[in-house]
This record gives sequence, C-alpha cells and structure tokens, in this order.
Amino acid sequence: MGFNAALALAVTLTFFVSAPQAQTPDSKAGTLTQSATAVAPRGTFAPTPRSPEVHPDRTVTFRLRAPQAAAVELAGEVLQGKSPQPMAKDGEGVWSVTIGPLPPEIWIYDFRIEGVDFPDPSNISLMPRAAGLAAVSSFVEVPGDAPAFYDARPVPHGQVRMILYESKAMDVNRYVWVYTPPDYDKTNRKYPVYYLLHGNGETQSGWVMNGRANLILDNLIADGKAVPMIVVMPHGHALQSASVGPFKSVQQPGPEGLLNFTSFTKDLLEQIMPTVEKDFRVYSDADHRAIGGLSMGAFQSVQIGLAHPELFHYVLAYSGGFGGIGPATPGDIETQSPWKELLANPEQTKKNLRLLFLGAGQQETSMLSPGKRLVKLFKEKGMNAVWADYPGGHVFSVWRAHLNFTAPMLFH
Repeated sequence: MGFNAALALAVTLTFFVSAPQAQTPDSKAGTLTQSATAVAPRGTFAPTPRSPEVHPDRTVTFRLRAPQAAAVELAGEVLQGKSPQPMAKDGEGVWSVTIGPLPPEIWIYDFRIEGVDFPDPSNISLMPRAAGLAAVSSFVEVPGDAPAFYDARPVPHGQVRMILYESKAMDVNRYVWVYTPPDYDKTNRKYPVYYLLHGNGETQSGWVMNGRANLILDNLIADGKAVPMIVVMPHGHALQSASVGPFKSVQQPGPEGLLNFTSFTKDLLEQIMPTVEKDFRVYSDADHRAIGGLSMGAFQSVQIGLAHPELFHYVLAYSGGFGGIGPATPGDIETQSPWKELLANPEQTKKNLRLLFLGAGQQETSMLSPGKRLVKLFKEKGMNAVWADYPGGHVFSVWRAHLNFTAPMLFH
C-alpha cells in the first residue's frame, strides 16, 4: 500500500455500511431516543470508538476503527522511546492497545498503517503543524494527583488575540498570536513583551495549542510568580499562514535550509514589533523586551536577540542555538560566534544582557555539555546566565517546563 492508498484508508476508517437505528424526538422528555422502526440512510458512519481512554491507574487504551487494515501500530512520544506497538483487531474491526501506566504528562501519539502516520480520528486534541513540514499528531493528557502547571485553573484568564497582517518582507498574509494578561483591558498601564518563538514544523499557534503558554502564564501571574506581560507568538517559517486565501509561495533570499532566517528576521524587526508597539500598550525599550523559543525558535532567538542588544536584554533558548540536535557534541563551543564575542567583552555583555537562559531535555546529549559549559563560563565572568534541563528529549514536556521555569525570571 502506497502513501495515497494509506491516506485514503485513514480517511474512511470509520465508514460503516450497516444502517443504525434512527433518532426521533421523545415528546415526554424533550430528548432524542432510538426508534427501532425508523429507516436510516444507507452508508452512515459507525459509532466512533472511545480513544484515547485514560484509566484510573494511568494506563491508556487507544482504539481505531479500521476494518480493512491488515495491521495497525501505535507510534509516538507516548511510547517513551520504544518502537511502535502493534494493535489487536476485534470482531467489529476496531484495533486497540493498552499501554502504561504512564507518568502524568501531555503525550504525543499517532496511528501507523503501512508506514503512514496520522492522528486519532476520535480525538479532538491535535498538534497543529505547518503545511508540508510535519504530520499532524494527537495529544493525550495523563493527569496526576493535582492539576499540572499547564492545566486551566479557576484563576483570571488572559486572552489570545489573532492578528492578521500583510507581511512586507514576504508579500503574503500572515498571523501573529498575542497573549494579553488578565488585567490588560482593565488598566491603562504598559506591559513588558516576551517574543516567544515556535519550533520547526509548527506555526504561530504552536505555543498555545501545543505548549499551553497562555495557561502557564495565567497560573504564574495568578500565583504572583511572574509579572503580567504580553507574549507575542509570530509565525517563524517564511510561509503564508493557513486559511487566508489561495496559496502563495514565498521566495526567500539567501541559501536554502532551516537556519536561513532572513525573511523572518526582517518581518519580526521591521513589521511585527512596530505593529505590537503601535497597537498594544507595551514598553519599547530593551529592558522590557525578551526573546526566546524552542528548537528552531531557540536558534532564531540566539541569532536575533544576541545580535540586537539594543532591542532585547533577555535571551532564552530552549533546546537550540548552542548545540546539535543529533548525537554529535560540538567541541569548544566558546570559540564559536556569537559566544566568543560575548565572552571576550564581559563588561559590555553584562550591560546588554540581563538574562541568558539555556536549557534542554536530559536526553538531548549533544546540547547538555556545550550548554552547561557556556552557562558556567558566563557565570564565571559575572553575567546572569542560567541552565536547566528536564527529563525527556526534544519534546514539549521539556519546553513547557522551561517556560514555567523562566517566565518568573523576566522583567525584574
């Protein structure tokens, strides 16, 4: 089975040719009841299997109706490094597997048929992606004994605003998402700004839909741990945003590759930042601006933030910008730009940089050594540099923890 055939199978997984009983109004209860005599239309859909199902012991059952599939596997981060797990098929054509118990966390998973991964059609919790850059996946949250720092709590909530603009740098329409704190519309005060950048394969929605940044900030602000701030989340790829019109490609100057941020840098510095400062009540000085991000966004933050100390006095890199993503560990990180220039002039760097944060997952071995070494060298020269690592690899469980850890450090 090729890609197109597997995709077609995925689309029609739940199709069921038998006619279920129709529903009719119940005159007494005012609700819908099953009618045993009504004739249902042909070609209706079978009941959607419950998936995922999180059990009290933190085991999780995944189900997929795919009566024509020869084999189905469960894949993704939820397996914690294990190979894809085969699923078993019942007499109704529903495949299932139970795994765990799992640690409390938000886990990513996919179903795999003939080598093609796709999200769980029974689950509305999806991990959105930029078109053509990665497959859409599903989320399952395994709760702990108390709400997690990324869960919604009964506290005042901020807003996430979708700002559509016509990018002058790219000549396409794009969205930037802006988090405003709970009291924004109730005061006339100004706020500091954190420019928070997503990773490769995501869009401007990544930090909210995948990272729950708005809920993390709501909780930190309510607990008095973080100052109220505006968080600006732009689209980091040189692409047109989705759902704005017919597709239009972007011709980016410079070499091809993931680390060419020419158009994004121009878009951020020359249009997004001026627009934010015009349309929102924010401070416009470097002491009240931070830039940070995950993976690709960390590379962008290091490249842009450290090159523009007149704009940003807080630079944060979550799993990127200071080491490789592969198994190899770069040597002598302090001899490479921009680190060597910053370390060579510590007095000026201290004036320009109120905080340098570097962090990674504990399984990201190619980042641990160079990141820790850089922080050690910066601290030895009297600069405010901080390191943190968390269990996991190149995954959102690490980056949510990084945001929760670092947001209280900003703008003091």
